[in-house]
Amino acid sequence: MAERGIRTMTATGHAIIGTVIATKIGNPALAIPLAFISHIIGDLFPHWDEGTNGKTKSKERIIKEALIDVILGFALSYLLIFLLFPQTNILYAFLIIVTSQLLDWLTAPWYFFGIKPFKVFYKFQKMFDNRMPAPWGIINQVAILALLVLLAKIF
Repeated sequence: MAERGIRTMTATGHAIIGTVIATKIGNPALAIPLAFISHIIGDLFPHWDEGTNGKTKSKERIIKEALIDVILGFALSYLLIFLLFPQTNILYAFLIIVTSQLLDWLTAPWYFFGIKPFKVFYKFQKMFDNRMPAPWGIINQVAILALLVLLAKIF
């Protein structure tokens, strides 16, 4: 089987971007495509994710890290909405968050189970993924996301 690896900004990163989009854009006809495109743009920035240095990790470790990442992403998004953007509809935000993560969800069946029709999403993501090892890949991602949230709160 060909080498596979998760190649994307963390799910938490995409969730926070999706949260900001949901808080600032109330029109789903605009927010949904923007959330999808934000995934590609987010992956262009140098970042760390669970698959960074994936050859040195077991698949079980990557699965655990990915599950923690997904849970953390939804928890932080909820906290952002609750604390900073309480006017945001939580179900609408969930839709936009999932849309911002959609390419990862579509890559997972190939990565974890080898389901070939989903390989196309993996190959697509490889075209724009820009990884950076920890700690700088994490620091870079956190700085970008913090700036995005700050700008969303100010404007």
